[in-house]
Amino acid sequence: MNQMHIVIKAQPERKSLLSSLFAHSPATISWVSHGNNPPKADAYFDDCYEADGYAFHSVTTEPVFVNAVIDTAGRLPANCIRYNGWEGFLRQPVMEVAAAGKELMIKAGSLLSELQWKYIEAPDEPGMVSARVVAMIINEAYFGYGEAISSKDDIDTAMKLGTNYPYGPFEWSEMIGLHKIAALLEQLSQQSSRYHIAPALKAALNNQK
Repeated sequence: MNQMHIVIKAQPERKSLLSSLFAHSPATISWVSHGNNPPKADAYFDDCYEADGYAFHSVTTEPVFVNAVIDTAGRLPANCIRYNGWEGFLRQPVMEVAAAGKELMIKAGSLLSELQWKYIEAPDEPGMVSARVVAMIINEAYFGYGEAISSKDDIDTAMKLGTNYPYGPFEWSEMIGLHKIAALLEQLSQQSSRYHIAPALKAALNNQK
């Protein structure tokens, strides 16, 4: 098997995690701090999209995997594949990916298989599947907390022991970033009122500003 070359744009604190994903893959990695005139590669990973905007504008044929949990593929160039790179999710054994078309999804799946990564195809919708579920759980936890049903620690403990989740909802929100959770819920609330943001979550978000 030929060795692949992957170019990644990522924050310094994410490099260790991303490097571990390629530890057993037939690939060499190049790191870039911006997406201007990147070196030639078999594929590109834009891990900073939600913070910095799209990076690899000059890459038009090779697949670009973009950490875009909230935005759908329609807001990205045609060669982009979304992946759920929120904190906590990339540590799971299966990567969640989505693309606008079947042909691109087949291409992405072939490349991920070559990298020896397990993946699951998700619908090209805001939050895909797992982030949408976790955002909803976090929102419900904030509804309960706001109504003084229980403390944050007790809710976290109950969820971990009762559902075998790796993190409680408030732990998830701290890892991912409450602003990202709120942004996803705001997007989803345009489709359904059940995603309206809990008042306690809004208050917590305002306190962070």
